[in-house]
Amino acid sequence: MNLIRYAEADLPTAHGPFRLVVYRDAADADSDSPTVEEHMAIVRGDIDGVGNVLCRVHSECWTSEVIGSLKCDCREQLDAALERIAAEGTGLVVYLRQEGRGIGLGNKVRAYALQNDGADTVEANLALGFEADSRRYDLAAAILKDQGVRSIRLLTNNPLKVAGLRSAGVTVAERIAHWVGENQHNAAYLAIKRRKMGHHPDQPAQLRALSSARARKG
Repeated sequence: MNLIRYAEADLPTAHGPFRLVVYRDAADADSDSPTVEEHMAIVRGDIDGVGNVLCRVHSECWTSEVIGSLKCDCREQLDAALERIAAEGTGLVVYLRQEGRGIGLGNKVRAYALQNDGADTVEANLALGFEADSRRYDLAAAILKDQGVRSIRLLTNNPLKVAGLRSAGVTVAERIAHWVGENQHNAAYLAIKRRKMGHHPDQPAQLRALSSARARKG
């Protein structure tokens, strides 16, 4: 896929001003179809030619980000990344349209049904004939290159994301732990991330303590 800039504009947000840059495959550059796949860079400050840029590579999660599903921590991760980037003054979120770790919304909901019957997130994806994680990171690499970013400090707990970006040519100078939003509905999901997918357990104990404290206050 040859990504090109399709549209961009400055936007006010709850976290302050950001610049939204929309990317399309070059083959779809002139398409008027509303179903064309589009990815985004959500940029704060001047990052062209800059190294060690604070960055979150984030995959779309409609269920969490739109209707507030509590089954995962995706919405909280996105909000926390934008907040941290705003506080630093420069950085970006690379937002990829890779719902359900790359299997799409419909299949993600089918996986949810299997989880309701007792499967965990990895088992559900495998039962549907997919990999545990089907996302690709060449898309993020292309966006970071277009933005002129020399290297990144990556907000993630996922070692596969670090490895995938490095394999795609991105210089990941540092991985920064990004545990947020644990609750009674997603605690098992986060545990599977740590146990089966190797997500680094940098802060889960502190996160659980914080979540418990918030629950007591509530």
